[in-house]
Amino acid sequence: MTPLDWLIIGAYFLIIVAIVWWSSKKQNTSTDYFLAGRDVGWFAVGASLFASNIGSEHIVGLAGSGAANGMAQAHWELHAWIMIMLAWVFVPFYYRAGVFTMPEFLEKRFDARSRWVLSIVSLIAYVLTKVSVTVYAGALVFRTLLPDTFGTPDNAFWVGAFVTVVLTGIYTVFGGLRAVVYTEVMQTGLLLLGSVFITFFGLSQLGGWGELKMVLAENADQFALWRPNSDPNFPWLGVMIASPIIGIWYWCTDQYIVQRTLSARSLKDARRGAIWGGFLKVWPVFIFLVPGMIGYALQQKGLLPIPTTADGNVVGDMVFPTMVANLLPVGLRGLVVGGLLSALMSSLASLFNSCATLFTVDIYEKLRPGKAEKTLVKVGRIATSVVVFFGLLWIPIMKRISEGNTGLYDYLQNVQGFLAPPITAVFLLGIFSKRITSQGAFYGLVIGFVLGMFKLTVQTMTQSGAIDPGTMLGAIGAFNGYYFSGVLFLISVLLIVGLSFMGEPEDEGRIQGLTFGSVTAEQKAENRASWGWKEVAGTVVVLGLVLGIYIYFSVWL
Repeated sequence: MTPLDWLIIGAYFLIIVAIVWWSSKKQNTSTDYFLAGRDVGWFAVGASLFASNIGSEHIVGLAGSGAANGMAQAHWELHAWIMIMLAWVFVPFYYRAGVFTMPEFLEKRFDARSRWVLSIVSLIAYVLTKVSVTVYAGALVFRTLLPDTFGTPDNAFWVGAFVTVVLTGIYTVFGGLRAVVYTEVMQTGLLLLGSVFITFFGLSQLGGWGELKMVLAENADQFALWRPNSDPNFPWLGVMIASPIIGIWYWCTDQYIVQRTLSARSLKDARRGAIWGGFLKVWPVFIFLVPGMIGYALQQKGLLPIPTTADGNVVGDMVFPTMVANLLPVGLRGLVVGGLLSALMSSLASLFNSCATLFTVDIYEKLRPGKAEKTLVKVGRIATSVVVFFGLLWIPIMKRISEGNTGLYDYLQNVQGFLAPPITAVFLLGIFSKRITSQGAFYGLVIGFVLGMFKLTVQTMTQSGAIDPGTMLGAIGAFNGYYFSGVLFLISVLLIVGLSFMGEPEDEGRIQGLTFGSVTAEQKAENRASWGWKEVAGTVVVLGLVLGIYIYFSVWL
């Protein structure tokens, strides 16, 4: 890192300070703080959706996955089609309900019990997965790029982790969602630009796209998009079952993501923003996965010193930081490090604000109703600070988990695969059928969550050797996690439907407008007025891109 690199990073932070200062002037009500006054345009909504999703765990973990597993995890990055579902299926119901949070929507559709369950599960999951994984990935970058700046590489790791968490916490506390959204508009451009440079310089040093394909073709099975069902890690059927379940949960029902569409100034802006976000979501395959494969090819040709394990495999999570440190010229290195900081901070900021919203709206306001708006904003800021604190506490634990795992991205998808199925089932069934009852939703969520956590615990213990794989518990632990996601989703659906049909239907007046079967003619007309040919054209473009990428990478090696 040269003085010019540091100057570029400093300029980036000055812009963030200016945005936070401007945002802090507009925090008079809870709507201002948690939903940016519901006045965000479609372009900012889409950019915020993308930047919230693309954290440092994505850049570091996905590039690592590209180097180790090729295109196997591209299925998760082609979820742009699920963002189209968010735009056309889910957003109208959320926006019409006028809610702050996803648990609040569940209470309107079902009852308070489901709201409590989803609030608590979401908060626990955020601290244990999103906060910890994002911070660990960012700290890894610091350790690689600044190994001697703070004395030792380990010192650089801890300084990077703590400084970024604290700084992000400060700007989220003071700026609210408005600061989060508008910094993410800038960060989206920086993320895309930085990763494009990595791809360009990597391919230039390697000798072009043809050379990349030639190197990868020597181990075509390792880098293929589709793996046989006998593959222990990425059987194609298991992937195609699990990835949509995780994707619908993440993109269509998770507070962390959906909160951006709730902040839109109109239903048209919310829908258009989701479609724009879907267009942006197509590109991580090329700007994160492909650089990982380029890194692998450079290492194979002796052109890049990526660390390897004892058995000679590339250390996946070190691929992207090593490429930044070795391939980029002065100045550009600062720009890309700025992009990595953007990724880390935008994801953390989104997460902190979502946690504060969940706690304040779904827990504090339920326990202490009728509090003044300024009190709710103050509680939101305190809640953000508490999440920052717990995120810091979890860093050393996350460090141990990640270093003993197959990679950040794989760890993240596994955990999400055990959390997502019951939530996905409740939202899909709840919106598509007015016959689903609060009883079915509540027990489906609770039992599904318990089964998912049981599988996660047993799997972790089996992998660590605490449980013998030859026992019944060991067999459950060794059962492929992606197939288990499908099994858990099926169990959740059967539970929800079975318990719902055993009881009386919900009062139709209470759930009016919250399911397809209860939308009024006036609401249908309002929905139709919110889209036109531009939204349809955008949808066709996004779906066409997804299909084209699938076709190309199915036969590319």
